[in-house]
Amino acid sequence: MAWRQTGRKRAPGDASLDLRLSPEDRTGGPPKPRGTSRRRRNEDTPHPPRKRRGGKRRSGFGQLIYWGAVLSLWAVIAGIGALIWIGIHLPPIQSLEIPKRPPSVLILGVNGATLATRGDMGGAAVPLEELPPYVPKAFIGIEDRRFYSHHGVDPWGISRAFIADVLRRGASQGGSTITQQLAKNLFLTQERTVTRKMQEVVLALWLEHKFTKAEILELYLNRVYFGSGAYGVEAASQRYFGKSARRLTLPEAAMLAGLVQSPSRLAPSHNPDGAERRAAVVLADMAQQKMIGDDALKLALAHPARAVRPAGAGSVNYVADWVMDAVDDLVGSFDQDIVVETSIEPALQSAAEQALVDTLTQKGDKLNVGQGALVAMTPDGVVRALVGGRNYGESQFNRAIDAKRQPGSAFKPFVYLTALEHGLTPDTVRQDAPINVKGWKPENYEHDYMGPVTLTQALANSLNTVSVRLTLEVGPDAVVRTAYRLGIDSKLEPNASIALGTSEVSPLELVSAYATFANGGLAISPHVVERVRTADGKTLYDRSAQPLGRIVDARYVAMMNAMMHETLVSGTARRAELPGWQAAGKTGTTEDFRDAWFIGYTSHLVTGVWLGNDDNSPTRKAVGGGLPVEIWSRFMKTAHAGVAPTGLPGLARGNWLNLAPPSAAVTGPVATDRGGQQNNQQNGGGLDFWLLDKLFGRR
Repeated sequence: MAWRQTGRKRAPGDASLDLRLSPEDRTGGPPKPRGTSRRRRNEDTPHPPRKRRGGKRRSGFGQLIYWGAVLSLWAVIAGIGALIWIGIHLPPIQSLEIPKRPPSVLILGVNGATLATRGDMGGAAVPLEELPPYVPKAFIGIEDRRFYSHHGVDPWGISRAFIADVLRRGASQGGSTITQQLAKNLFLTQERTVTRKMQEVVLALWLEHKFTKAEILELYLNRVYFGSGAYGVEAASQRYFGKSARRLTLPEAAMLAGLVQSPSRLAPSHNPDGAERRAAVVLADMAQQKMIGDDALKLALAHPARAVRPAGAGSVNYVADWVMDAVDDLVGSFDQDIVVETSIEPALQSAAEQALVDTLTQKGDKLNVGQGALVAMTPDGVVRALVGGRNYGESQFNRAIDAKRQPGSAFKPFVYLTALEHGLTPDTVRQDAPINVKGWKPENYEHDYMGPVTLTQALANSLNTVSVRLTLEVGPDAVVRTAYRLGIDSKLEPNASIALGTSEVSPLELVSAYATFANGGLAISPHVVERVRTADGKTLYDRSAQPLGRIVDARYVAMMNAMMHETLVSGTARRAELPGWQAAGKTGTTEDFRDAWFIGYTSHLVTGVWLGNDDNSPTRKAVGGGLPVEIWSRFMKTAHAGVAPTGLPGLARGNWLNLAPPSAAVTGPVATDRGGQQNNQQNGGGLDFWLLDKLFGRR
């Protein structure tokens, strides 16, 4: 070990020592110079030149190509790995099946026109070969022009859509192929995530492997969404153009193909200009791809498609809801598309809706009337129009069927019919005077009294006191039984106030009951469904005529028709107008003007109108002889246009003498007037004389 001094000079005898090691004293000796080998190299031995790795240095472009290739390779590997990962998280491919489309219900009117569709998917499936050839071409041209050349995924289409998006330009085609769109519609949700997009790609490849191009295109056309609740080309064609997809024109096909991009925004029912512009783009693309000629293009652009207004517009949905309930009762559950043929006349449905809605729009606020309902049926119970409210979009509650309201004086015909069946006649006299029933003192609308009046006068002028007297005379139970016999289903309370219609009924019930007067005394069962069949024509239900028999003797029907005809001539419904027709009916107004009714009929149609408020709040003196009569008259004029007039049963000349006598003796006490004389004696010798008087001019 060598001793090393510090920088200072050591004095003799100095015992301090520097104990640090010198390089030579370290293990392994002093460090070797950089670049030398472990064996000490001679100082003047030259260093060999260092070799450069890789030879000649690459240029910047070469570096770009090299790293681009590397990144591309890794991207491909990553993509394949992602597809494998997506595939692992899908159900086994062999277990994938095209999901069965939920059954749809197509609801038709009497002329075969579509009224509405129900179910998750809209229209029935249409085979590809049954469509005009330009229909699938329109979709291919605008959605997937390389449909027949790719295998489910179109890289060029994706690239073009990406570039167009970057440049903020509209593209005539989307990035997803028709096969990808079908995969999304069949198996996936609408969420926008990378995972869902990758699943879409995998499923598109599977669809292309499993099905032919024609099968894929047919599935697509019958599943794609077209807006306004229409799924599939058939539902869309019916919804927007009122015809089957088999009869689409070229402009109509182009408009439907254009909807796929944005069905809610471009639906021609509420954006006709946008739909027309988009259809023009579709037509231009078809011409560019030689799918149509220049002449066809010019003709289609000159005559663009126009969406038709659905029959009955929103109100027909009340009918559709009722039909769906009826179908459930008639055929039970079903697992295939069905077609329901109904008795609704689209023109009458539209007329009913227009009469109700327009009148309420013009005059409803002034009278504080917020809602209404209308039911029209033939005398044998075939429903031709039904409006369940003012606006289906705002309220789906069907007031025509489900609302139970007090009918007021519109219930009185049951009282008077019961009185006739107990021996009275229309000329029987009763007192219109104050009456007290255990503290209850019913009054007339005008708060005055007419004294002695005939039953015809009392009913025509809706005198409350006479109705109450008759009810007490024949018994409330008898009145209730009569109402039930004529078709009222709601619970009725057999008390004195039933004379004024205090028990609640629905408009459909009341109209059905009045139909017995219009048909001559026969029972009816109101119905709207005529036939139910599958989409391929198999009949599931077919309504057959089922006569229910006579429930009111023809002579009493004739008397009731004469009395209620007088209501339109000189009574509370004298504002009703139906030129050329014999008509009859009865108005009704409830306490505090909460409900206003008019049920009127001819030998052709029976129509009832109700107006009021859903919360049962009072109106501003809306009466049955006001707006209800106005709505009824407007609708009935349209409904009777072009129909040859016929008389009401018992009122048509020549029918009187052919009436058979009552089939059974009248039960109950023979009614007498206040003077004690029998009514038939007082009024000229019985029913036959009264009928003859009516026939030969005595009123």
